[in-house]
Amino acid sequence: MKLQLAVDRVSIEKAIEIICEAEQYIDIIEIGTSLIKDFGLESVKRIRQKFPDKVILADIKTVDEAEYEFEAIYRAGADIATVLGAASLETIRICQKVAQKYQKDYMIDLLETSPEKQLELKQFTDGILCVHLPSDKSTGLQALIESTLAQIHDFPRLAVAGGIKPENMAEMKKANFEIAIVGSSITKSASIPESAKLFKSLVGGEE
Repeated sequence: MKLQLAVDRVSIEKAIEIICEAEQYIDIIEIGTSLIKDFGLESVKRIRQKFPDKVILADIKTVDEAEYEFEAIYRAGADIATVLGAASLETIRICQKVAQKYQKDYMIDLLETSPEKQLELKQFTDGILCVHLPSDKSTGLQALIESTLAQIHDFPRLAVAGGIKPENMAEMKKANFEIAIVGSSITKSASIPESAKLFKSLVGGEE
């Protein structure tokens, strides 16, 4: 399992500081939605410049204007871009097409999608499906995982986000997620390096 660090709601300078502290333990840098909304493509460009060898995900949550947004974010330096599963299938197909053009990855965020839509999204077998507990909900990750995996358990590439803590990492591993996305449990901890190191050990990396 890979560890993705979500960095959000800070300045670009602070984001870079946080990433530097966690860098040796993380596999993917996530530039969060609010960070991109606050600072635009500059956030992606500067973090790409600072971390040229890291995989970068830009959490742009595209829901329309797919070609324009995905083209722009890949050109800025992102390796993975996100589209909302609630978007139309046509929009998601455009995201898929642009990702293939740039030889990049794309992630479909299942935030608030219905079981029926989740089944439809299984056609995008070259993408990543992300089971995502909304930030505005404080509990319910395990129930969400169970209900969502009932539809998509056999999908080849799965990620999970929202409310991940050291004490529930064992459940994430059992579910065979490819990527565990962790934010404030690392970024707001007393020691970012120690927290990142702990999560890396729990996902199966080196301590």
